[in-house]
Amino acid sequence: MPPGVRRWALTAHVVTSVGWLGAVAAFLALAVAGLAGQDPAAVRGAYVGAQVVTEAVIVPLCLASLVSGVAQSLGTQWGLLRHWWVAIKLGLTVAATALLLLHTQPIGHLGELASTGAAFGAETGRMQVQLLVDAAAALVVLVGATALAVVKPRGLTTLGRRPA
Repeated sequence: MPPGVRRWALTAHVVTSVGWLGAVAAFLALAVAGLAGQDPAAVRGAYVGAQVVTEAVIVPLCLASLVSGVAQSLGTQWGLLRHWWVAIKLGLTVAATALLLLHTQPIGHLGELASTGAAFGAETGRMQVQLLVDAAAALVVLVGATALAVVKPRGLTTLGRRPA
């Protein structure tokens, strides 16, 4: 990858990855507000906001981060599966993406209930707790992936140790 293209690709990857992390932090704040809120209007607003943030910000940044990370690794000396830190970061990103896409259903369900004014019951209470726990776990995973990218611990995979 030529140096100019590599810099643009790296910039795109850093922006989308850190943006994803920030959007998940904002989602976590909305999940806390929705679970702990006393004002029904504020609780409903939190879940409508969480749905919008998920669909319009988190999912696109997540997918862009995954695609830009794969492109970045294939176009640089790090390679996709040559170094342990890249392979682990890829695994974390793929797992986080899959779980995010799976958990958009409860987010959408709570957002729809909130926007229509329907009552929240015992089932929604479990979903509210699930969203908070999932967002906190996602934040830990994304901070871990970011730390791997900054620290870049040494170590080649079996594939990386093969002669070229």
